[in-house]
Amino acid sequence: MSRYIIWPVLVLLIFVRFLSLRPTFRNGDRLRISTTIYTDPLIFPGSQFLKISGLKIYLPKIPEISYGDKVVIEGVNKNGTLQNVKIISVKNGSAISFFRNKIIGFYQRVLPQPESGLLSGIVLGAKGQIPSDFYDKTKITGVAHVVVASGTNVTFVISFLSGVVFLFLSRKKAIPFVIFSIILYLFISGFEPPLIRAAIMSSILFLGQELGKLISPWRILFLTAGAMLIFSPEWIGDVGFQLSFASTAGIMFFGNRFNKLLKFIPNVFRQDLSTTLGAQIGVAPFLFVTFGQFNPFSPLINLLVLWMVPLLMIIGSIGGIVGLVVPGLGKLFLYLGYPMLWWFTHVVEFFG
Repeated sequence: MSRYIIWPVLVLLIFVRFLSLRPTFRNGDRLRISTTIYTDPLIFPGSQFLKISGLKIYLPKIPEISYGDKVVIEGVNKNGTLQNVKIISVKNGSAISFFRNKIIGFYQRVLPQPESGLLSGIVLGAKGQIPSDFYDKTKITGVAHVVVASGTNVTFVISFLSGVVFLFLSRKKAIPFVIFSIILYLFISGFEPPLIRAAIMSSILFLGQELGKLISPWRILFLTAGAMLIFSPEWIGDVGFQLSFASTAGIMFFGNRFNKLLKFIPNVFRQDLSTTLGAQIGVAPFLFVTFGQFNPFSPLINLLVLWMVPLLMIIGSIGGIVGLVVPGLGKLFLYLGYPMLWWFTHVVEFFG
């Protein structure tokens, strides 16, 4: 009986949290907001955009705000948008965010745009470094899920770490290390809803394996969504949150079915194509309702670029870290990845 009670209790908790955290700002209220930035601002030609406490905030492009910064902002609320905004102060964030920004800066010194922004997005989820016109084209072509913070990033981190760590440690000893690495990656890349979703689901699956218990992926998916909405009910209106769960559900429901139907395709391409088709079916309704568009060529575009993402994450991670100590060697790694970045950007430009 308890398994049937948990779902209405979960919904009730989300509703109570939503009511308790609902902003009480009125039009014309002058607000002073002090907060730490846990997601990269969206960069536009003349401004940078944040959403804090349910308020849309467009800030001047200078001073530039980045993940981890502590900011104090003043403005007047008008229909959920903070206007007449003044930046009172901006203080640099933690050591982790400083380390992250140093790596991004190294990418920018070595590579041109949009390649440097693309690599920053793939490795660190730093969407603020991607030129706005190129980022719009990634949304049009359906590859935005790999060029910004997403569950795909976490999946590749887990796959790479598991493959390395399991060579030296038993599975029981390696799993806590992998879970710790997932949490550390969240701190480095930012607490975007898609990353949090993937981190929670992956950690639960790993813990279930360590305890010798099989847990239904669907139950994990819904419990994760519920837990995240209890923590932050406003995420239910976040497009990244919606697309992350929709794409995951699509992959879980359709992925294996497509994999069986596409047996005539070589295995090296079949898995990526099956995953992409499942994800696209899951997100298609949200893309159409939210953006009024859906690109039928998206599976083909994903097939052309998705295979490069694990390689770019490895090359970009090693190149960025090494480059902070030995710049010449770090540059060499980034130059090795440049042909793939060039191909990725040109595929997006062509279809976008």
